[in-house]
Amino acid sequence: MSAAAVRPAATASAVAPGHARGQWVGRLLAHGVWDTRVTGTDNLPADGPVLLAANHLGVLDGPVLFGVTPRPVHLLVKHEMFRGPVGALLRWCRQIPVDRANGRPALTTALAVLKHGGVVGVFPEGNRGRGDVTSARAGIAWLAVNSGATVLPVAVLGTRRTGESVRHLPAPRRRLAVEFGAPLDLAAAPGASRREALAAAQEAIRTGLASHVTAAAARTGLTLPTDDPEAPRRSPAATPRPH
Repeated sequence: MSAAAVRPAATASAVAPGHARGQWVGRLLAHGVWDTRVTGTDNLPADGPVLLAANHLGVLDGPVLFGVTPRPVHLLVKHEMFRGPVGALLRWCRQIPVDRANGRPALTTALAVLKHGGVVGVFPEGNRGRGDVTSARAGIAWLAVNSGATVLPVAVLGTRRTGESVRHLPAPRRRLAVEFGAPLDLAAAPGASRREALAAAQEAIRTGLASHVTAAAARTGLTLPTDDPEAPRRSPAATPRPH
């Protein structure tokens, strides 16, 4: 599936049936299978482009975030997930496949969604792991600067504990938390070049999200895992560098 297969025009004025039904399933999982506490939804504007920046712990992060976000959201999902029944579900829900070796098509599609007033969700860390946001990829800053969208940090907690695989599904009724934070200030310094503005936005998103996650973990008592099972398998060359 190409990223262009997501039709952005449907995101602002009308919600695709698959998207609406998919969110219903996501809410059922979040609140029926697991015990997900959701706070801060009043920080999400009722309309207009919004970019959600969420930390990434495990395989459940995307489905839970998709289900509890009050507005229809298009998440950037690694293209390897678009296979078999899971891939069919992702296509049905209008999610955006991203090839981490070439993120340009996904970013272009996500930008179109934002330009049509929609909501896009990104995991800036790029991989599941500790979820402490010690790094962030450049793509989300490119989207923020080029779209002018409101950027909200989102803390996802409880989906993975220390010692659990990043593919682990928590036991039913485990307590999870999703906290939507206040919009981040990404204003560039006067006279900043485009490169400087992108770098500043990338760091502002990383530090803002990291701070929000740390505070949310303290508030909820849901600590972040201390291990990073996928770290040894990662290639440091996989970061898209949009211009």
